[in-house]
Amino acid sequence: MRESNEITALDRTLLDGFQRDFPLEPRPFARIAECLGIGEDEVIERLRLLQEAGLVSRVGPVFPPNRIGVSTLAALAVEPERLEEVAALISALPEVNHNYEREHHFNLWFVATAPNRAHLDRVLEEISERTGLEVLDLPMIQDFHIDLGFRLQWT
Repeated sequence: MRESNEITALDRTLLDGFQRDFPLEPRPFARIAECLGIGEDEVIERLRLLQEAGLVSRVGPVFPPNRIGVSTLAALAVEPERLEEVAALISALPEVNHNYEREHHFNLWFVATAPNRAHLDRVLEEISERTGLEVLDLPMIQDFHIDLGFRLQWT
């Protein structure tokens, strides 16, 4: 098992091999373990440690936008001295899957998802109320697929 924040060769194989084509079956981590020649518990522990170290942001499926529930891109114009505070508040919401800073008047952008539009509207209203800032809601008009899988090793 890894002793530091460094990614081991086995971690690279785990991440490279299963960023795509994650096994869709009752025990996916057992299938991954079988492919890697290690135990299911070790796969789960390695992924947990990678997340804990901030080397992996999440483990889970990615669905095309608005196929299951609804989503939107949103932005806030946040005073620089409040940026970390507001980003942490937004990140704590289960409906927000990521946020990031941009160099613009609207400097904090995030993607929010919900089971339906009414729920999503409530989340955006909650963000506005809790931050005191107006949320710019930018629902998707045209879908573009961007593959976010990145190889960690070259063979």
